[in-house]
Parts: sequence; C-alpha cells; structure tokens
Amino acid sequence: MLSNYLIICPLVFIAGFIDAVAGGGGLVSLPAYIFTGIPVHQCVATNKMSAFMGTSVATAKYAKSGFIPWKIAITCIPCALIGSALGAKAALMVPDRIFKIVLMIVIPLTGVYILTDKNRAGIKEKLSLRSTILISMMISFFIGIYDGFYGPGTGTFLILLLTGIARMELTEANGLTKVINLSTNASALAVFLINHQVLFPLGVIAGIFNIAGNYLGASGFEKNGSKLVRPVMLLVLSIFLIKLFFEVFSEKLF
Repeated sequence: MLSNYLIICPLVFIAGFIDAVAGGGGLVSLPAYIFTGIPVHQCVATNKMSAFMGTSVATAKYAKSGFIPWKIAITCIPCALIGSALGAKAALMVPDRIFKIVLMIVIPLTGVYILTDKNRAGIKEKLSLRSTILISMMISFFIGIYDGFYGPGTGTFLILLLTGIARMELTEANGLTKVINLSTNASALAVFLINHQVLFPLGVIAGIFNIAGNYLGASGFEKNGSKLVRPVMLLVLSIFLIKLFFEVFSEKLF
C-alpha cells in the first residue's frame, strides 16, 4: 500500500540520521513499520533490511574518517554475528502478542538506563588493549542477542557500554558501534531472509531513505562530534516514552 511507504520512508530517514549520530534509530523506524499494521515479525525483519543498508553507508564513512579501531572491531564481529543469529531465531519463536508485551517491558527499562547512565560516558583511565578487546567482545555478543531479538536502542546501548565499561573514546566507540551494529543487522537479516519474513520492495525503498539519513548523520558527527550525541540521546529517550504511551493505549496491543 502507498500509505505504508508514505508513513515509513520519512521516519526511516530520520531514524538513519539518529542512528548515525548516537544510535537508537530503531526507536523511530520500528514503530513506523508497526504503525502500518504489518505483522510484527515482518516489521522487525524488514526494518533489519533497511537498517542494514543505512548502517553500511555510515560504517564506510566512519572508516574513511579513521574512527574505527580495527584491532578491536575484528574480534567483535564474530561475537556480534553469533549473538544476533541467536536473538533472531528466538524472536521467530515468540508469538506476536507476547512479542508486543516484551517490547513494553524493554522500552521503559532502556529509557531508565539511558537516563541514569548518559553522564557516565566520560573516560577516567584507559584499559589495556587486551581488557578492552575482551570487554568489547562480551558487549558485542550480548547486545547482539538483543539486537537480533528486538533491536531498537542497540546503537545507544553500544556507545554507552563501550565508553562507560570499555572506557573507549567517544569517536572510537561510535565507529566500533557501527561495525558491531552492521554485523548484528547482517546476521539477523540472514535469519529473517531464510524464514521469508522480509518485505523486499518496502525494505529496499525504505533502505534508500535510511542510507540518506545515515550519510547526513555521519557527516554531522564528523564535523561536530560529541556536541551532537547528547541532544540526540535525549531525543531517543523522548521517543522511548512516546512509543510506550502509544503501546499502552493502543487497542491493537490487547
């Protein structure tokens, strides 16, 4: 339906911009898909396709800018791939109704996490390369499971954890986040493709809009760096709350 494209594409563009700057673009894009009435599993699967397309462009731009710590990234990729595949398989076994209830629990918990931890991203003392790699690998695996199962907020989680626990610089954490997120998107997308859940025409067109948003967001981060991250995270938090309000009072949920 044309109305689906008119609703999803502009919001997916905005989601791409948000995701490139501070993560959390799925908080805009996934509700856009769900709002059209498309079955939840197809929403998650098609959202993965458009997100994968956009994240690919953002990752390439961050790599070109020298923001990706490749020694760490190479070890994180397999962990993210395995975790995401496990999460995607779990998502396919969950009925729509239960899946929506799970989303209602995940969203406020994520919102509280961002609200309480957003000021802890400062670096006190860098860890050794070995410790940073091990911590980043664990983060990649567990956030990979989350991203495969649900997804929204993954980039924000990664940035907060990589700066807060792995004690990475914001620019490196953001670059590594793109590599991990691209890996989890690819793995989950493969599972959904095998299970025939992706709506191709919608996914491709929405993906083009997501690419445009990611490109502009990555360009903005390259020029303004950390100045953009905090306000965008606050925007992500607001979207969490709005989505929660919508889900609670939506007749479709019950």
